[in-house]
Amino acid sequence: MKKAFVFPGQGSQFVGMGKDLYDSKKEARDLFEKANEVLGFRITDMMFSGTDEDLKQTKVTQPAIFLHSTILASCIVDFKPDMVAGHSLGEFSALVANGALSFEEALTLVSKRANAMQKACEMNPSTMAAILGLDDAVVEEICDKVDGVVVAANYNCPGQLVISGSNEAVGVACEKLTEAGARRALLLPVGGAFHSPLMEPARVELEAAIKHANFNNPICPVYQNVNAEPVSDPEEIQKNLIMQLTAPVRWTQTMQNMLRDGATSFTEVGPGNVLQGLVKKVDRSIETASASI
Repeated sequence: MKKAFVFPGQGSQFVGMGKDLYDSKKEARDLFEKANEVLGFRITDMMFSGTDEDLKQTKVTQPAIFLHSTILASCIVDFKPDMVAGHSLGEFSALVANGALSFEEALTLVSKRANAMQKACEMNPSTMAAILGLDDAVVEEICDKVDGVVVAANYNCPGQLVISGSNEAVGVACEKLTEAGARRALLLPVGGAFHSPLMEPARVELEAAIKHANFNNPICPVYQNVNAEPVSDPEEIQKNLIMQLTAPVRWTQTMQNMLRDGATSFTEVGPGNVLQGLVKKVDRSIETASASI
């Protein structure tokens, strides 16, 4: 019986997230207030009673989801994961949950990551699109033939792959993928081309910060986005985290490999239940749940 804990990424936020934790647990309240200090603004006000527009700002969204996930994990009684993974941003939450990074250090990195990504988005008008109903290999092949930057970015589950790149190249790719039989090719309401070569300026900026962070031996392996394999070596974790911004999120392969290695249940820790749905697309028989305290 191996317990897998998974942590969501950008897009799972909602107004009011984390308020129940803040109101009911002193240790949670202390961590939220610590986060306000570290960030230099009261992110809790935006999380608990802000607007959807407030929460959509990348500099707010990423730390908000990170805080909800990590603080919730810290409040789980007898939290003993056998393996962890996080989708994109969620990888930072996973690394706090398994002890590889401290809460404060990871929060600082997440804030720097969000700001660096925002700047990269402003430098290059770009976008992402969800492609439904085609094999991954077909999507990859068509993207390869399109002029400009467009790549496979998020392998979410069988039959669902998100592409990322310049506005023009993504638009052309969506037309060609629809012609090839995609059930849907849906542009996503995101600020830019995450997990693509267009995030290189953000990767360079974040690399220096990650290299200066202290990584510890984790209590269990983390299945990282860039290779979908279990990693426990702090140096390798650090290296993979640097590559993550411009590399695809191999979530389908991550779920498959966690199952291969004996995962019998998946608990989603953070806002929403998107990851539970993706697990079910890989194997309907697997037990899934949302974390509770």
